[in-house]
Amino acid sequence: MPLVPSSDAPTIPLRLLEPEGLPRWLEAQEPRVAAWVAATGFEAGLGEALAIPNPDGSIAGALLGWGTAARRDRDRFHLAAGAAYLPAGRYALDAAGLEIDAGLEALGWLLGEYRFTRYRAAPSSRSRELVCPAGVDAERVRRAAEAAALAQDLINTPACDLGPEALEAAFADLGRAHGAEVRVVRGMAALREGGFPLIAAVGAAAAEAPRLLDMVWGREGAPRVTLVGKGVCFDTGGLNIKPAGSMGLMKKDMGGAATALGLAQMIMVAGLDLRLRVLVPAVENSISGPAMRPGDILKSRKGLTVEVNNTDAEGRLVLADALALADEEAPGLIVSLATLTGAARVAMGPDVPPFFTDDEALAADLAAAAVRVADPLWRLPFWAPYEGLIEPGIADLDNAPSGGMAGAITAALFLRRFVERAGSYLHADIYGWTPQARPARPKGAAFQAARAIFEMLEARA
Repeated sequence: MPLVPSSDAPTIPLRLLEPEGLPRWLEAQEPRVAAWVAATGFEAGLGEALAIPNPDGSIAGALLGWGTAARRDRDRFHLAAGAAYLPAGRYALDAAGLEIDAGLEALGWLLGEYRFTRYRAAPSSRSRELVCPAGVDAERVRRAAEAAALAQDLINTPACDLGPEALEAAFADLGRAHGAEVRVVRGMAALREGGFPLIAAVGAAAAEAPRLLDMVWGREGAPRVTLVGKGVCFDTGGLNIKPAGSMGLMKKDMGGAATALGLAQMIMVAGLDLRLRVLVPAVENSISGPAMRPGDILKSRKGLTVEVNNTDAEGRLVLADALALADEEAPGLIVSLATLTGAARVAMGPDVPPFFTDDEALAADLAAAAVRVADPLWRLPFWAPYEGLIEPGIADLDNAPSGGMAGAITAALFLRRFVERAGSYLHADIYGWTPQARPARPKGAAFQAARAIFEMLEARA
C-alpha cells in the first residue's frame, strides 16, 4: 500500500513550496542545492516535482511545487498532481508554513495510484510510498480509496463481462464479506409476481435476466438508511436506440449501483450504527422482440401508471420500482444514485453532480460535507411548477417529457413520486466518469458523491 505508517525506516523528505516561498527556502540551503534547483528551472509551480541528489548520486530529498492559491483553487488533490513525477522511494511530507489538509492530500496520493488492470497489465512502475502524516487517520484514508477502487473496477468493466449476472455476483460478494443478508428477485416471472413490473419491462429484451438485488446489514434497531443504485449494465436506448456516439460509454450506466456498493462498503467497514439496506435493479436495456415500445403504458409497483415516451429513459423506470420498495418500510433516509440524465452533464459538466432533496438540514449537511472531503456536489431544486411536465394525461406519469428543458429536474421529480413515507429523500445524478486524467483521477471510471454522503452520514450517526 502506498500509504505507510511512520517507522524508523529511511525516508525522503518531500518539501512542499509555493513560488513566493522558494527564494527564502533556497537561501537556507547549501550552495550546491541552490545551484541544482536553479539549473533545473524549478519554480514551485503546482505539480512541479524535483529530486535533489546527494553528492554520491542518491536522493537527499525532493521538492514539490504547491503553486499559487489562485491556481490551487482551480482543482483538488494537489499532492497527487506531482507525485507521479517523483522517483521511487518512501516520502515524508514536509509542509512547514503551509496550510494543507493532510488527510485529503494523503487520499489523493492513494487515489492517484489506481489502475484498471483486468485486460492489460499496468506498465511497470517503481513504488512511491507516503508516510502517513501526523494526525491523519490512515485507516479512514485507506477505506475511502478501497471503496473508490471497488466502484471504479465495476464501472470500467465492459458489459461483456459485467452484465446483470456479474453485477449480482459482485453484490453478493460484498454482502458476504460483511455478514449482510442478501436476497435476489431474479427473472421476468419472479419480478412480475414480486411486484416489480417496471424492472421486468426494461430488462425484457436482454439475454441475461433482469433482477432486483437486496442487501440488509446492521443492527435491527439502528437508524434506517436505504441506498438505491441504478444498475443498467448496458443501455442501447432500447427501440429509441442511441446514436453510436452516445452509446460508447454506456458500460458506465451502472455507475449508480457501483457507487452505492462503494458507499455501502465504507459504511460497513467503518461500522456505522445504521440499519443499511442496498437495492440495485440490475438490467440491460437491449433490443429484441420483447422490448418495451414507445407509447407503452406500464403499471409500477406503487400503482402509478407510466407512459413510455422514450425507451432510452429507462433508468428512472427501474429506480421507481426499487424506490417504491424502499419506501414501504419508511426508512429515515433513502438515497438514490444514478447516471440518470445528460441534462445534468450539460448543466454541471462531468465534475459536479447535482443533488436533490426537500430536507433543508440534510442539504446543508451534505453541502458542507462535500466541501470538507473535496467530493463536489451542487443542489438543484425539486421544482414543483414543473410537475405538470411529467403528467401526460393518458397515464399518471411520463418517463420522458417533451421539450428538452430541465431534464435533470423532471427526472428527479419523477423519482420523488415514488417516495412518500421515508423521513428524507436524497437523489444524486452522477456522471461516474473522468473524461481526461486529472490529479488523483485517472481517465475512466469516477467515484462521485459517495465520500460526501458518507461524511454526512458519519457526522449524523
